[in-house]
Amino acid sequence: MPDTSRAVLITGCSSGIGHATALQLKRDGWTVYATARRPETLGELKEAGCHTLALDVTDEDSMRRAVEAVSDAEGAVGVLINNAGYSQSGAVESVPLADVRRQFETNVFGLLALTQLVLEGMRAQRWGKVVNLSSMGGRLVFPGGGLYHATKYAVEALSDALRFEVRGFGIDVILIEPGLIVTRFGETAAGSVGSAAGADGPYADFNAHVAKVTEAAYRGPMAKLGGPPEAVAGVIAKAITANKPKARYPVTPSARVMMGQRRLLPDAAWDRVMRTQFPTPS
Repeated sequence: MPDTSRAVLITGCSSGIGHATALQLKRDGWTVYATARRPETLGELKEAGCHTLALDVTDEDSMRRAVEAVSDAEGAVGVLINNAGYSQSGAVESVPLADVRRQFETNVFGLLALTQLVLEGMRAQRWGKVVNLSSMGGRLVFPGGGLYHATKYAVEALSDALRFEVRGFGIDVILIEPGLIVTRFGETAAGSVGSAAGADGPYADFNAHVAKVTEAAYRGPMAKLGGPPEAVAGVIAKAITANKPKARYPVTPSARVMMGQRRLLPDAAWDRVMRTQFPTPS
């Protein structure tokens, strides 16, 4: 199919997984369009031969312009990698709804809107790949992470439905489920607890502990079960070249261990385990 576009559009490429994936796929010979809200952060990727674009997943006009730019140059977006996202931590009651909405706008609604924008071109060429960055947090829940986990559960559900709906058009939908990835993600997640309301209220001690545990997971012994962003990039590269990709790709030992435990433990047993790691607000 010589007229089929294999151009790759990746969100959230200023650092971490998006940055590593853009470099990996460029080295593998793909035509890569790396994006970020601030394209000036993409200098290294541009020097490596990636095309760079401004793209804000909370701005529909920005997403439309980026998709149009790729489609005008390549005919269509062949592979979409929905990577942009962040974690808002804190007890559910303590987080202002404005922060909750921002979390969903970035992690869910932006992913959905961008996917809708690229599907027409993929259908027209009868080929495409939609890669959604989920998390082990889309299959289990840690106390204090309910809002982030809710966005990843939503990504899992949307992907499962979409995988069925677009298969007949030659489009694959692939979920990537990283565990601990040693980037600034954990530091940012820990810092987000500080934005939660009621720092002196009933969840003060709990939220402080969540911040401490979150940061320690990315720096302490648990980090040994994690991996670098390049580990995720390698799995994405493998998934988009597979003739019959899997629906889900866990990445890092921490993802496989934690999802395996959650699958085996009844809810009451999981809650008991969580109580050994987190204080019970009271």
